[in-house]
Amino acid sequence: MEEAVVEEQTAQEKMIRGSAWMTAGSIFSRVLGAIYIIPWMAWMGGQAELANGLFAKGYNPYSLFLVIATAGVPSAIAKQISYYNALDEYQTGRKLFKKGMILMVITGIICFLAMYLLAPIMGVGNPDEIKVIRSLSWALLIIPGMSLIRGYFQGYQEMAPSAISQLIEQFARIIFMLAATFLIMKVWHGEMVDAVTASTFAAFIGAIFSLAALGYYWLRQKDRMDVLAAGSLNQIEISTNQILVEMVKESIPFVVIGSGITFFQLIDQYTFEKIVLATSKITSDEAKTLFALFAFNANKLIMITISIAVAMAVTSIPLITEAFTKNLGKEVRKQISTNIQLFSFIMFPAAIGMAIVAEPLYTLFYKHSDLGTTILQLSSCMSIILGLFTVLSALLQSLNQNRYAIFCLIVGIGVKGAVQYPLVSMFQAQGALYATIFGFTVSCAMMLVSLQKLTHFHVKFVLKRLLLIVIMTVIMALVTIVVREACYLFISPMDRGLALVVMLLSAGVGGFAYMYLTLKTRLADRLLGDKVAGLRRRLKIK
Repeated sequence: MEEAVVEEQTAQEKMIRGSAWMTAGSIFSRVLGAIYIIPWMAWMGGQAELANGLFAKGYNPYSLFLVIATAGVPSAIAKQISYYNALDEYQTGRKLFKKGMILMVITGIICFLAMYLLAPIMGVGNPDEIKVIRSLSWALLIIPGMSLIRGYFQGYQEMAPSAISQLIEQFARIIFMLAATFLIMKVWHGEMVDAVTASTFAAFIGAIFSLAALGYYWLRQKDRMDVLAAGSLNQIEISTNQILVEMVKESIPFVVIGSGITFFQLIDQYTFEKIVLATSKITSDEAKTLFALFAFNANKLIMITISIAVAMAVTSIPLITEAFTKNLGKEVRKQISTNIQLFSFIMFPAAIGMAIVAEPLYTLFYKHSDLGTTILQLSSCMSIILGLFTVLSALLQSLNQNRYAIFCLIVGIGVKGAVQYPLVSMFQAQGALYATIFGFTVSCAMMLVSLQKLTHFHVKFVLKRLLLIVIMTVIMALVTIVVREACYLFISPMDRGLALVVMLLSAGVGGFAYMYLTLKTRLADRLLGDKVAGLRRRLKIK
């Protein structure tokens, strides 16, 4: 019994430590990816909104090709290596990695050629969109193999290499992007399209630096992994064909589920402007600007919070798979329950807090806009359901419920498609977000019901924890609103510098209030571990 308790604690510590690394890496990466917008848009001048829309139209098909190119193999590798490592079959995991790398190189080349050659179709004949899409295609030659190495590390519960390489990738990408944009727009007085094209090509530059960072970690970890491989039981005989079949079988669901949010975004990309132009009197440029407001501007900011869910999902897959493989039903239930609670513990205050400070936040990154603020508020709330979808789909896949996870996504896409036209025609930009919320809500509801039936995790216990989190989030929200309104008595939110002051004060006080409540109620201890007690002592909270 004592050994089981220790094993449960170790698994939870692994999940928390892994989540911390992946969350930190994802958040800092997303924050960097949002901060660059301030100078980037300033250098674009009056064409900033159109540049944002063009950027988004390139990245949406690129995101889909990227998922296809990696074929879900990195996540599948993490899951499969974790599975074989649990059986002390380290050599089998190595075979999977080697065959997976061959597969990644081939799919990377194929997807690069497909995206480059099909750019005229994806860009609907628009020469500007074609240039941007083709500039992004080059990254497909590197990212699949790079992602596979990240998956290999994650299979060993080593999350630091992935997180740090992600940061390095973002640093390199942003430095190249800003330097190229400044030279084109300010020094050479070039065209906006050329600046956007150079900015999207930065994905290729970032991938090169990330691959170099992973190579460094590979050399550092090689001796330890060689020792583990030397102690492999080698009782499982599996042929090359079996490895490839197993890889593809495991990968296909990751491709489909991993493309979930992208599918919804593509529906918006290819239908939104047409619906708006057909049902209103706005111009084509105004429709493109509306699209940029929610598809790029707001989306760029909410991805900071959604990255939390992505990080947790990536961390949970190998750990829950390992417990499921060993038939540790109690541990599986506990980890699923903890995962949902951790998600809510972080996501609720982050999303609601962003919605409350949406006005100064939007002003800081873009410019003051009542419509932009409204869309960011709605998008912030939507990020909760998008993040939940990411976590729940990962949990289902960890339990080998791949087909049902895909079915839930298809139903959600169907709902989105069914309500898209009426909602967009009535509410325009907000309507597209409402349609996305409806679609993902249906998917998440189906997934939650399935998880409960499969694992019988304690719903009442989770609901009690969620109620406590909601209460603390509401208190935090009230505190944040009071501070924000107090700031508005003396500070105008329409100025970018002053908006930063309002945002920092409001978010800072609200965040401290939430932290105080979680420490006071000991909820942070239960979800994050005993180390949190040290923080409480330093803050003198009893």
